[in-house]
Amino acid sequence: MGGVVVAWWGGNNAPAMTTALAYDERCIEHATGEGHPERPDRLTAIVQKLRATHQWDELLHLPIKPAALESITAVHDPAYVRRLQAACEMGESYIDAIDSAVCPRSYAAALLAAGAMIAATDAVMTGRAHNAFAPVRPPGHHCEFDRSMGFCLLNNIAIAAQHLISRYGLERVAIVDFDVHHGNGTQHLFEERSDVFFVSIHEHPSYLYPGTGFAWEKGVGDGEGATLNMPLPPGSGDNEYRAAFETKILPALEQFSPQFLLISAGFDAAEHDPLAHQKVSPHGFAWMTRRLKALAEKHCGGRLVSTLEGGYDLRSLAECVSVHLRELMADEGEDPAMAMKAGM
Repeated sequence: MGGVVVAWWGGNNAPAMTTALAYDERCIEHATGEGHPERPDRLTAIVQKLRATHQWDELLHLPIKPAALESITAVHDPAYVRRLQAACEMGESYIDAIDSAVCPRSYAAALLAAGAMIAATDAVMTGRAHNAFAPVRPPGHHCEFDRSMGFCLLNNIAIAAQHLISRYGLERVAIVDFDVHHGNGTQHLFEERSDVFFVSIHEHPSYLYPGTGFAWEKGVGDGEGATLNMPLPPGSGDNEYRAAFETKILPALEQFSPQFLLISAGFDAAEHDPLAHQKVSPHGFAWMTRRLKALAEKHCGGRLVSTLEGGYDLRSLAECVSVHLRELMADEGEDPAMAMKAGM
């Protein structure tokens, strides 16, 4: 096992229940154009909500640096990264797909988004924070090895997973993606490996972009069995998501026993989201977060980092992020709903 050796905390030696926020307002400078659903207002709405609930002041705010090129090319084709940089510098309006909009500041924003995830995982691994959330844009889980897809320019969560393995020598990293769209890029980057267990719960690919994520997709070669897809029919809500977690997702994660848990936290399965057809409530997202956090406490010493993926109804997005964070911030035994009321 290579990389840096770190202490495994547990019991009375565990770090304090500190939740870090890996946010940089320069991610707002990624301009996608009028009418694009993945717009700068998404981050503005989240920040306004966190300030209104006073969560903003309760979080540990991490300094963010752009991800180093070697961290990016550990996951992505160097030729693609050069092509992305050139497209932004030349003022192109998109790269690879018309929905993957770019502007001159998009490459810098993408480096910061990936850098935020590296900063978050470092803070958790070194004990500065117990867990962390990175509200970043552009999002990442659709980005493949050598091309952009679905608003995503770099695969932020894949970069973080590889960083955990390369820098800290971890042998079992789990990624849970509850964005309403299948995380095709993340799956394809790791589907031939057994050290990363990828779980995606999403609207069925027969009805929704990107058309991947069928239940029979379970990994390839050495990675067979290290991919779990849970496609749900349109109209699924809290009950269906809870059943999928309790019968399939949580037992599979228990068996894998990860050393670190990463979450692709897309909130576009919410009832009012314009890009999908699911009906998950804020309570549903809170429940999923609570169960994943409990699993991280059991297997990972609490080490958990989540990152923003989708979520395009601004009011719903802000509310769901707030409850997601409140669950991450709650001490063991604390009722997050009561904590939320006390903070308002």
